[in-house]
Amino acid sequence: MDEMKWEKLTEVYGRLEADMLKSFLEAEGIAVELFQEAVGHHIYPTTIDGLGRVQMYTPKEQAAQARELLQIYRNATSPEEKYK
Repeated sequence: MDEMKWEKLTEVYGRLEADMLKSFLEAEGIAVELFQEAVGHHIYPTTIDGLGRVQMYTPKEQAAQARELLQIYRNATSPEEKYK
């Protein structure tokens, strides 16, 4: 069996946030794949009971850089940081 080439970067709640984060990472040259339960995405987009959970994966060789960028993204979008 092949060794896994992708690793889980993070989980977010809501497809909109996942798509925004994916765009941010891809703009920095990081490949990203999203995984979400079909029911949470297609029928009635929701975040109740984990249905809106989106898992984000990145290639292992880009994982360290992706984690650094994720921290930058979270610090930049943190509500408490906006009002300091």
